[in-house]
Order: sequence, then structure tokens, then C-alpha cells
Amino acid sequence: MNVNQLVDFYRPQPEVPAVRPLSEEDFAGMAEQGFTVSRLNISWSALEPERGSLDPEYVARIHQAVDWAKAHGIYTVLDMHQDGWWNGPTEPGTTCRPGTEEMWGYDGAPQWATITDGAPRCQFTGRDISPAGNLAFQNFYFDTNGIRSALAQTWGKLAAEFSDEPMVAGFDLLNEPGFGETAPVTTSYLLGKFYAQSIERIREAGARQIIFIEPSIFWSGLGFDSGPTPGFTEDTNIVFSPHLYAESITMDRDLGIVPIVGLERQFTLAQRVAVEYNAPLWSGEYGYWGSEEVHWGEDEDSLARLARYAAAEDEHVLGSAYWVWKQACGDPQNGIEPYGNALMMQDCATGGDLPPKRGLLKILSRAYPQSAPGKITSLAAEESTLRLAGQTDTASCDLQVWFPGSAKPEIHSTGIANSSLEQVPGGWKFTGCASGD
Repeated sequence: MNVNQLVDFYRPQPEVPAVRPLSEEDFAGMAEQGFTVSRLNISWSALEPERGSLDPEYVARIHQAVDWAKAHGIYTVLDMHQDGWWNGPTEPGTTCRPGTEEMWGYDGAPQWATITDGAPRCQFTGRDISPAGNLAFQNFYFDTNGIRSALAQTWGKLAAEFSDEPMVAGFDLLNEPGFGETAPVTTSYLLGKFYAQSIERIREAGARQIIFIEPSIFWSGLGFDSGPTPGFTEDTNIVFSPHLYAESITMDRDLGIVPIVGLERQFTLAQRVAVEYNAPLWSGEYGYWGSEEVHWGEDEDSLARLARYAAAEDEHVLGSAYWVWKQACGDPQNGIEPYGNALMMQDCATGGDLPPKRGLLKILSRAYPQSAPGKITSLAAEESTLRLAGQTDTASCDLQVWFPGSAKPEIHSTGIANSSLEQVPGGWKFTGCASGD
């Protein structure tokens, strides 16, 4: 599950909070759905508002979130989040050329790391195509004033804070990187240079956790992209982490045309690239939303798409992090709407909670193996019904399976000894020792 409650967002309405408060109850709620990973979105602007030193209060908030997650058996992936590079809007007095328009700020880099060369903060079709944003990324990739190296050093400092914490699963180095102003191949090459720098600083800090690498924002918008050149790092503890939004927020859907990459096809394309990196695949974001008229994602279309995603995810034995747990009414990504549109809904008129999206949660919290030894060879689930097969050469007691709901599951198994079934908040956990098939 993605958690955006520590992000330093721009406020379209200054009087309305851009994030909802984060508490231990959030992680308890995730655990009750069977979730075991939080992709915790953090902001460079809040982490390092002054160049060269981490803000101790913000670091303490990150530690608190990790501790809360740990208390409920949830791993944390620390994600350096950005949307549109930084949280500044169009400056007053800016004239946007025809075809572009003024825009809100979003989130990301501190002001000292935002070098736009005076380009206007005007958007074309959306936040990710902007002269100012493109030049900010361009200057980052080419390490103008050492800002690319600075973020790598920041990663080293942050990783040192969590180097001995096994419940921090790893570090997602940069959310949905922009494409700058050079050819995509050049951008991808330089993005790989940043990743290699950051990995080196993280390992120097003694942190051995997983490194999550993303392709550019093109992948979220098109369903494919050219990523960093294979071999950009010699580090082997990496995961390829594109965002699998096909038939959701991709440009073809916005234009109302036939999908360039279909929902099921995106898994094959992403797996193909992961193989090039000799890395596992993990989708750091995906999601489906409706409008007010169609019940904000509880409509038949959104539920059908999520059910297709779930089936494909199980077929590929893939883990993912859904976007998003909570969204505040003042979040610029939410717009100015009557509801905070997330799994845990908010009423913008009162600021209070609304019922969660139970239809989506029923699909997301379906039965699945939370951990398994060896290799899973087939997986399919619907609600509390699960068919799972695997093979391990070495006997192991690391099998743990989640079943949602209050009804006690009826288990039929072979190759599993010393099994037990325990009722936990929200469902059941089955554990056992597996060997062979």
C-alpha cells in the first residue's frame, strides 16, 4: 500500500490540509487487510530543506512511521517521491504560451535543487510536461551545481538511519523520474548514473537493503519506456519497479483510443525488462478510480479492471503497492473535489471519514502467500479461496499464507508439515513447513 501522508505537497487551497495525519491506526488498518508492505512516500524538500543536512524532525517522523509499521508486521519501502519535480506553482505574472496553461505545484525537490533557467511553470496536458519542470530535470540529470550528486549523498545519509532495521525492505530512489529535454536514451543513461551514485552512497553507509529502480514517467503514461542501460550497476540486490497503470491513467485512455499497451500485456513487457536487469519485478504503484458520478472507483468498470489486474498479478506471481491508502481533500492530485479519493475516503465538507472502498478492498485483500520458500509455480485467488503450488529443494518453515474474513478456511495441502492456522485481526494466517512439491 502506498502511504502519502508524509509528503510535502503544494496546497491548492491554503486553508485545507494537503495530507491526512499519519498514525499507528493506519498501519493496523493495513494489517487487517493482509497488507505487509508500505511504500512510504517521503519528500526531499522536507527531508533536506537546507543543503547538506537532514531535518531531524522529519527524520524522526519517518522513524516513527517505520516503527508503527513494524509493530504490525509491515515492511517499509522508503520512496523519494516527486511529481512535477517540486511543489511550486506557476509564478504570478507568468504568461503561458498558447496550448499551455498555469498549473499547481505538486511535490518533490527543495528550492535549492530546483534549477529552471527561468523557464515558465506552465503545463501541457498535465503536470509532467512543463518547460520549467523539464529544465529542472535536465539540470538534475547533468548534475548542474552538483544537485544529482547531492541527492545521492542524501540517500547515503538517510540509508544510514535505517541500515540496521530489517523491517525497512529497501529504498525506491526516485518516483516517476521526468524526461528532461534530451532524447529518452540520454535521459535513461543519466538516470542510471544517478542510480549508480545513490547505490554507492547507500552501500557505503552500511545499508544492505533492496534498491528499487524505476523507469521514467513515460512508463506510467504509455505502459513502456526505455530504462537505464542494463549494467548501470554491479549491485545485484535491485528490483525493477515500474508503475503498472495500463488502462488506468495512461495517455491512450485519456484520449479515448484503443490501448497502446493492454492491462494484461503490461506485465509481460515489465517482466521482459526485469530479466534484462537480472532483477525481480515489483510494481510500486497502480490503481483505478471513478468519478463522483460513478461512486469514486466503486463502479463496475473500476472493479472489473482491478479484478483483471489481480488475476494477471497472481498469474505472474507479482507483488504490488496500490495507490493510495488515504488522500486529503487539499492534495493537489485530488483536485478540488467533494471527496478525498483513496481507499480510505474523506468527506471534504466535514473533514471526517467516509466508508472505505469495500469493493476494491475485497479484491486487494484476497488470499495470498505472504512468504514462501523456493519458487511459486502457480497462484490464483479470489477473496478467501486460494490455489497455490510451489517447489523447494530445501525444506523450510517459511510458508505463511493470508486468508481474509471471519470464516475459518478449510485447508487441503500436500508437501506441507507442522501446519497451523491462527485467527488474526481481519482474517487468518496459515503457516507450515514445506518441502519438495
